[in-house]
Amino acid sequence: MFEFFNEDQKMLRSVVRELVEKEIAPHAAEWDEQDKCPKELFKVFGEQGLLGLFVSPEYGGAGLGLTERAIMLEEVARHSAGFAIALMTHGLAVAAIYNHGSEAHKKEWLPKLCSGELIGGLSVTEPTGGSDLTTQATTIEQTENGFVLNGRKVFITNSHIADVNVWTGTSGVNEKGRKVLSAVLIPPGTPGLSAGRKENKLGLRGSVTGDTIAKDVQLGPDALVGKAGKGAAVAMHTIGHFGRSGMSAIAIGILRGCVEESIKFSKERIIYGKPLAKVPAIQAMIAENEIDFEAASTMLYNATAIYDRGEDAVPRLAAVKYFATEAAVTASRRTIDLMGGYGVINEYPVGRFLRDALANIPSGGTSQIMKVIVAGNVLR
Repeated sequence: MFEFFNEDQKMLRSVVRELVEKEIAPHAAEWDEQDKCPKELFKVFGEQGLLGLFVSPEYGGAGLGLTERAIMLEEVARHSAGFAIALMTHGLAVAAIYNHGSEAHKKEWLPKLCSGELIGGLSVTEPTGGSDLTTQATTIEQTENGFVLNGRKVFITNSHIADVNVWTGTSGVNEKGRKVLSAVLIPPGTPGLSAGRKENKLGLRGSVTGDTIAKDVQLGPDALVGKAGKGAAVAMHTIGHFGRSGMSAIAIGILRGCVEESIKFSKERIIYGKPLAKVPAIQAMIAENEIDFEAASTMLYNATAIYDRGEDAVPRLAAVKYFATEAAVTASRRTIDLMGGYGVINEYPVGRFLRDALANIPSGGTSQIMKVIVAGNVLR
């Protein structure tokens, strides 16, 4: 897979890997056990220029692309998929503002988000569902002074730690009588915005997930992200490209962990007087892990390269999101089987891999929704 990368991308991977080995790997098990999000690391990643990889330098970014962001998230997820999804979701707020926000939004908020001074969040999913945007009960009402936001979002990553929030909500109806959505930016400390329930998740622990609640949130006339009534397009572009590429990168980080842990364990474990790695059945399991990793990696970095050259990549990213997240579950289970009794001991990370992989599947759209997107594309 490394044939995909140029020398600068290989250097980026080395820099991120070194940072992860120092700041994340020694603490990942603790964060998972305590369900703690190390929010102080946002500034560390910001100082390294890793929070605005796809943002142009004029707004505080590195001027790179979706590929570089995926490389960064894969490296983080190799040890902490939970913190990786916190970084990933921060990037969704950055992407929504960068691709759809006003010039004033970009100048005011992107440098602070890219530096890690502020943490971002994107609030789309509601109790009625995430993929069906037409059922959103959140309202964005236009007034003489701007907008009033009311609603509740669920399963929101960074719910309790985000400073800058981008929300979607119903802002009217079109000529056919159907709801239309708008997207708005909520600055830090805005009255009426609060965090509600915090979820106790199976996996992806090391991130904060919960409800965000808006009660009579007063926003100025410049709050719109994108045009009025175009909030669905903002959400679909952001999640379709930046969300699903990020979730895929996290799954590939888990897959790489399965490859490396299965190799390490099989070489160290002696059975019937020889290393487990000498057993053909075990070799077959390691090969399956490696094949899944290589296939998912190739799919992802091909799709991000397509986006980075200016083309739509939503169907390809839906395909890799489906394949990579499902493969991560299979590889995690396979690695646990390979390790026998040791596989269910939390001293080893493979149990965490399985839980993280399972929690990764519904994030950004379930496997069933990904297949609907892929089928719709090929049938057209």
